[in-house]
Amino acid sequence: MVLESLINPFSAEKRPWEMLFIGFLYSTIALFLARWIFSQYAGLVMVFLTVAACIPLMYSTIKMEEEKDVKIRDEGLLLKEHWRALSFFVFLFIGITLSFTLWYMVLPQSLSQQTFAIQSETISSINNSVTANAANFSYFIRIVLNNVKVLVFCILFSFLYGAGSIFILTWNGSVIATAIGKFIQSGAATSTIYHAAPLGLLRYLLHGIPEILAYFVAGLAGGIISFAVINHDFGSDKFQRILLDSTDLLLISFLIILGAGFVEAYITPLLF
Repeated sequence: MVLESLINPFSAEKRPWEMLFIGFLYSTIALFLARWIFSQYAGLVMVFLTVAACIPLMYSTIKMEEEKDVKIRDEGLLLKEHWRALSFFVFLFIGITLSFTLWYMVLPQSLSQQTFAIQSETISSINNSVTANAANFSYFIRIVLNNVKVLVFCILFSFLYGAGSIFILTWNGSVIATAIGKFIQSGAATSTIYHAAPLGLLRYLLHGIPEILAYFVAGLAGGIISFAVINHDFGSDKFQRILLDSTDLLLISFLIILGAGFVEAYITPLLF
């Protein structure tokens, strides 16, 4: 109750940048509680505890956005209203990612490796299945297909659990944070931490932030449909408006995924 009472959707929409600190706080507390109580399973437990702190806010936000669908008839204005919620979700994700990155680097190496073991295994699995030796169309397609799969999971989790997509997004944040931490540590071996850290953040967040934005958009669409199914009769005018808005959100999320995939496949390999 203490953590979830720190902020509500109304204040978050007014000051979205504050969510960066909220995400940092939630994930930091979750990491140390996981290390203290469930040290062997800390990598997963810290994700679940972070999610537990975020769910009340995300649930209230999705409910509020569904109510906007009923009240606002202008689709352009409605999408603008949705963006206010999406912007603070992105800051929340950045805060979570920065927190996990920091603790990956600051913790003693043995503790860091144990805490982020499952994330490291995931990264190794991804690297073994996808190799970007050169920017090419087949690599772009593999990236897009993988991201679309995550997109579908976000929609499904949000539809079934309301705010369920926050689990997938927090998990992705922990994996990205581990990848950034590994990159910074390897870069610091040949240069300085002050040089390696910005490069590490840029390499993964350049395409990571658009991807996460797309997942949040899709998760919001799935959550709105979920609330609409509960609150409104199928075929009613209100339900049709909500369905139209959700379709627009899903189309936007897919277009963002295509853009993020292009950046990851063609731009990131050129820069790094």
